[in-house]
Amino acid sequence: MNNALFLKKVKTTPLTPDRWDDFVELFGKRGGCGGCWCMNWLLPASQYERQKGIKNKNAMKKLLKEGNLPGIIAYLDKQPIGWCAIAPREKYIRLEKSRTLIRIDDQPVWSVSCFFISKEFRRKGISLIILKQAIKFAVKNGATIIEGYPFLPKKPQLPDPFVWTGMLKTYQQAGFKEIARFSKVRPIMRYIKK
Repeated sequence: MNNALFLKKVKTTPLTPDRWDDFVELFGKRGGCGGCWCMNWLLPASQYERQKGIKNKNAMKKLLKEGNLPGIIAYLDKQPIGWCAIAPREKYIRLEKSRTLIRIDDQPVWSVSCFFISKEFRRKGISLIILKQAIKFAVKNGATIIEGYPFLPKKPQLPDPFVWTGMLKTYQQAGFKEIARFSKVRPIMRYIKK
């Protein structure tokens, strides 16, 4: 199947409690990247480190049960193949304390904090599809400004887990513009609802 046809078949939906098993299947036995379960930005650093693995998994499950919608999950047919975490910035405790990704103003902002693509589907354009759908999800839930924090690698090739916040080109293709940079490798990108 050519890539354009393949990408048209990718569908996304918010992660809800009834899709928990799909999230677990996608993140696998290791819980995404070393037991993260996409809790990295949601917890203080010391708590996150103590909880790596099953405790992070349980924390994400609890968030869902409490009615939070922490992001969107992507499918090819019925197979979960990708994830994007997106929520109001204030929900991300570590992001709010970051020295390189500091708030640049007092505007209400939603943040794209993580991408996770199943290994066999990486480098095929899935992250752009998911990001565009994440924008729609955030706007539907009241967002007017969405931020992203791509990693700019110093080397041309970097292991995939090191670019979990996404690539600059993906954000640019989705309509984000760089608005600040307090680190050489971490621009702050914004998408503003038109």
